[in-house]
Amino acid sequence: MIVNEIFHSLQGEGFLAGVPSVFVRQAGCPLRCRWCDTKYAWDEDAGQERGIDEIVEAVEQWPCRFVVVTGGEPMVNFEIRQLMRELKAADRHVTIETAGIAYIPDVPCDLMSISPKLSNSVPAEAELATIHKDSRLDLAVLGELIANYHYQLKFVVDTVNDLAEIQEVIEQTGNIDPEMVMLMPQAVTRDELSAKSPMVAEICKSAGFAFCQRLHILLWDHKKGK
Repeated sequence: MIVNEIFHSLQGEGFLAGVPSVFVRQAGCPLRCRWCDTKYAWDEDAGQERGIDEIVEAVEQWPCRFVVVTGGEPMVNFEIRQLMRELKAADRHVTIETAGIAYIPDVPCDLMSISPKLSNSVPAEAELATIHKDSRLDLAVLGELIANYHYQLKFVVDTVNDLAEIQEVIEQTGNIDPEMVMLMPQAVTRDELSAKSPMVAEICKSAGFAFCQRLHILLWDHKKGK
């Protein structure tokens, strides 16, 4: 498994925001979101080959029960199942951060944290846009993940116009619990987060969805390894 980085921080997003966690970032992602804050992990070789036992040993250097496996895109790698088994055997609570574009059955995780990519994620570059558009959203896969895992849904909001698309995704998928839906501001820097948070907060109030903080940006202004 190619690992980009392993570090100890606070969970920045979702219903577990603020919880001390160890992050295992895998390399490789088929998407090219224009606002991605981890572009350094896009390439499949953007890291070092590490065995499952080696990864678990690295995680255990911190006295921390919560682990977040992220990317990249961890759900395109079938080794994720074995990694999850070993982390659960080590008594860790494990969250998988995924775009919801790939389904692997029987992955023993505690939380599938899904961030479906809306049209606001399409990059400006024509070549990257073509790659991204073809794979950014798969409602059938999204439905499978929601039906088979404890989940949360985090939608990135760039403008007020994104709400209609979010509601369409929820309606077309069909089995989404609105209480598991969170909206988070599209932001890579602390200034962007501050500027867009009030707008997203108002959308949450009107639509009845939870506001998703981006604590790592608020605290560390998108510093790598935080």
